[in-house]
Order: sequence, then C-alpha cells, then structure tokens
Amino acid sequence: MIWIGGIAQAADPPGMVWVPGGEFTMGTDSELSFQNERPSHRVRVDGFWIDATPVTNAEFRAFVKATAYMTTAEKPVDWEELKKQVPPGTPKPPDEMLRPGSLVFTPPDHAVDLRDLSGWWTWTTGASWRHPEGPAGDINDKNDYPVVHVSWDDAAAFAKWAGKRLPTEAEWEFAARGGARTYTRFSWGDEFRPAGKFMANTFNGEFPHHNTVDDGYAGISPVKAFPPNGYGLYDMGGNVWNWTADLYRPDTHATAKAAGVCCNPTGPKSTFDPVREVPTCVERVIKGGSYLCHPSYCESYRPTARRGRPPDTGSSHVGFRCVMAKVDGNASDNAKKN
Repeated sequence: MIWIGGIAQAADPPGMVWVPGGEFTMGTDSELSFQNERPSHRVRVDGFWIDATPVTNAEFRAFVKATAYMTTAEKPVDWEELKKQVPPGTPKPPDEMLRPGSLVFTPPDHAVDLRDLSGWWTWTTGASWRHPEGPAGDINDKNDYPVVHVSWDDAAAFAKWAGKRLPTEAEWEFAARGGARTYTRFSWGDEFRPAGKFMANTFNGEFPHHNTVDDGYAGISPVKAFPPNGYGLYDMGGNVWNWTADLYRPDTHATAKAAGVCCNPTGPKSTFDPVREVPTCVERVIKGGSYLCHPSYCESYRPTARRGRPPDTGSSHVGFRCVMAKVDGNASDNAKKN
C-alpha cells in the first residue's frame, strides 16, 4: 500500500514504480569518470513514481494518435533556430539539407578517429520515431522497443499529455542506483558482468566499426531484455539515453558541492558547454548511456555519467522516461511515502 498525502493508494500507477525518497551521494570522485561527473556531493530527494521502462513505440504512438502531435524530426528544419547552435557566420546549408530528418548511427567498416563523430553519425532525411533507420524502415514489429528520434520538446510534450513530467537529473540518478545510497560504478554494482552475465545493452567489440553482438543485440533492444535494478527499473544503463528536465553545465556538481546538502535540486538556471562550437547553446542533461557506449569511447552506462544535448536534437539512441509525484490532486509535487 502506498500512502500519498495521507490517502492510501491501492497500487502504483500503471507501468510505474515507487521510489521512496532519501539522501544519497550524487556524482563521483572516481578517476575512472569524466570531469563533469565530479565532485561527489550529498543530495536529498522526495519520493516519486518513475516509469519502469523507457517510453515505448506503442506508448508514443498512442500519444500521437490522440493529439496528432508532430515531432521535431518530422518538421522542416528552421534555419533561424539552427544557426543559434553553430558558429557565427556559418553559411546557410542548401535547402535539401534542411528537410525533415534526424541523426542515424551508421557504423563504418574500419577504425575511425573517435574525436570525429561524423565517422559514425549520418544526418538522414526521413528518419524519425516512425522510421528509426530512415524512410525505408519502420517500427511495425517493435511496439516494445524504446521510442527514439525524440527531442527534449517531444519528450516534454508526451509527459504533459500523460500527466507526468521529465525527471530531474537528481531523481534519475537516485532511481538508477536501485536503492544504493553510496557509490557503485554501475546501477547493479561494481562489476560490469557479474558471474559473466550481461546486465545492459552496450557496444561489444571495437567501437564503432566492429560489434561482436555478444550481448545479443547489435542495436536497440526491447525494454525488459536485461535485468532490472534494485527498484525494478529497466534500462537505467545502456540501450537508450534518457532526457531529463535539467539544463546542462559541466560544473553543476562543483556548484552543488559548495552549497552543502541539496534538497530536490532542479539543476542550474543557465546552460554552458565549453566543448560546443557555440558554448552558450542551450542544452539539457541526458543520462544512462546507450547501446553505443563502450569503454574505449564513453562508458556512459553508469549512474553518474551525464552529457549535454541541444533540446531540439534527436537521434537513434536517445529516448526518455517520465516521473510523477502527484496523483489525482491528492498530494503536492513533492509527494512522499509516509
């Protein structure tokens, strides 16, 4: 039985799992991490419900059918918005390059410079949530796969329609730990393959040109294909990155550390990413890594891993899940288990 605002709830909302609030160590001091994951600091969050899996194609299809929603990838590219993300003076691309589409993983047949993402990402006209690999493909037999090619705006629109919201970065990381209040390298513990068992959908072999498919999947896997974490949550590491509500800055954790224990943090008020060609380009935090993560490149299927991404940019390895801390108006937005 779940108690919210003094009122008993018979069960969790469909497809969601209750995560009781608490205090935990967010971020890490490990040298085996990126600088933007440091330093570790204490954070307290109230309880919340979170989707047990990333939002699936079937769930997103229901949203589109009910609302006639058109995703960012299905709309013509707005050059006035795009040029805010590129260096000043960049010439406008030919009109054929501004047609609807999205970024699709295109594995090369040889080793490439890992500093150049164009070696394995291709802007593909016609790619969208309906056609993840491009216009020739579809999702007819992939109802239980995570929806991809969704922008932050698309994810936020779905969440609002569903009566939910996107998780804060703190909520997402707390949930990913599966109940552990101290640092573990992965959401299931410190060993990548305990007893030789694959725990997440990641890239096996030599990234990005040779995938041995040892874990059974060359691309995205259906939800629940790998074991859940301690809270019963699936794909909190690998498969698809998850959008969060927070704006991105690489120094977020350093600022939080200086402030002491943070309660229900909602991220910085402004965004900044010095690795971008336009550092002031707005970015949102994505968490969890994807099926393309590999130790030689990012190994971001870890709870502390984080990355910034422009909110209008979808791709074939980014999805989302939602949270909810309010039921039928019976509780505040920071509802918790009593």
